[in-house]
This record gives sequence, structure tokens and C-alpha cells, in this order.
Amino acid sequence: MPRGDTENAFQRAAADDGIALVRARVPWLNQRGHLGLPDAAASVVPALRSIFLALGGNEPEQAAKRLTALPGDFVHLESMTFIEVDEHQHFTTRRLATLDLYPENAPLAFDLEEYAALCHEWSSRADRYRPGKAAIAFGANRRQAQRAYHDALRDLVVPALGHPPLVRVAAPERDGSLAYARIRDRLAALRS
Repeated sequence: MPRGDTENAFQRAAADDGIALVRARVPWLNQRGHLGLPDAAASVVPALRSIFLALGGNEPEQAAKRLTALPGDFVHLESMTFIEVDEHQHFTTRRLATLDLYPENAPLAFDLEEYAALCHEWSSRADRYRPGKAAIAFGANRRQAQRAYHDALRDLVVPALGHPPLVRVAAPERDGSLAYARIRDRLAALRS
């Protein structure tokens, strides 16, 4: 399946229900991660730093990155609700490690235990997805660590900046229509 097909199908299904989603790209979610956040997100920096270091991140390399915005999946502009559609490669053992490090009171719009269970279910496959790909600030064979960090970054920063908690929808089967159906009622409430 070509890259982006799952997200495109999800977006079309939402549009069929009258829910307009646009691709998310905001300057405060950028390549520097916790080292490039606005002051308003200072409350989540300690947790993100802990996650970054637990994943083997190198802060001097991270600090040297450009402030280029990280592309995300979607945002519903009327409500400023950010939505991420997670295919199987998001359910790694590294992602599971990040979930264990979230602050207890972190405002989340997904079930943490359900996501942990999905990591247990899919990690044997997900951990084999592009295992040799390097990632700046994480090193050789560490793209999965970078992806897990970026997911945590989005989860914690979006509500810290006053937006509704980020909505995550599981799509390990890479079926955007099925993923949309999982949260259709919840997204329909955004139109209100």
C-alpha cells in the first residue's frame, strides 16, 4: 500500500460525513522537539526530556536541528483538534516505553491502556519495520525511537498549548475507512 493511503482514506471518510480535516503542520511542533517549544509549553518539557533521554536521544544533536515544522496527520480547524492515524509502525516496544513515562495527569484523548495493549499485540511486527533506518539525535538503527518520541511530543504539547487533547486513532491494519469508523461518533461531535 503506498504511503499516505491510510490517511487519505481516513480524510475522505470524514469528508463524506461533513467533517473537514486538513493536514497538520504548526511551527511549535518542530524538529527540535522539547528544545524548540514556546514558553507556554514549559510544563511538559521535563516529561518530554525524560522520554527523549530514555529513548537514547542526544540533546546536542537535537538542539542543532532546524526549527522545521513536523508534519502531522490532521487538524479540524473549527475546534483546533489534532488527529493522528497510527498504522502498525507506531506500536513498537519503544512507543510502549514512552507511554509508561507520561505524567499521571496528562490530558489524553485516547485510552493509554488500549494503546499499551496494541503495542504488545503489534510490536513484534512493528519492531521489524525499517529497523536499520538512522535518525538524527537518536543514531543508527533508531528511527523507531524517533517516531515514538515524536508521538509523545504531539500527545503532550498539543493540550499544553491550550488545544483539545490530541485524538489518536489506531489503524494497525492500514485501513483508513475502518480507522475512521472507530471514532466516527467522536469526530461527529466536532461539528457541534
